[in-house]
Amino acid sequence: MAKSGEHDSSVPGLKLDHNGNFEEFDFEAQVHSVFHNVKMVLEASGSSWDQLVDVTVFLVDMKRDFKTFNKIYAEYFKDNLPCRTTVAIDGLPTPIAIELKCIAAVG
Repeated sequence: MAKSGEHDSSVPGLKLDHNGNFEEFDFEAQVHSVFHNVKMVLEASGSSWDQLVDVTVFLVDMKRDFKTFNKIYAEYFKDNLPCRTTVAIDGLPTPIAIELKCIAAVG
């Protein structure tokens, strides 16, 4: 765990062996973590989860993860229903399986 003020680059729900192969993989933990991070950024910027108007979702394994993502997304977006685009991609700069691009109203 990172010390106060340091950036923790570990991926929630993911443990890799010394060769970079998955030892543990928890996609749900990654989704919850990404949503939590988005919420924190929104609030720090004077906005909120309910002010999201557009969400672009990048999944590295659409076949494996889309159904799980949809289930979790529905839990977080019960009242606010922003426009959403979900895109399958080959990879991300870290070994995380999901990334979001969000647009929200401020003020």
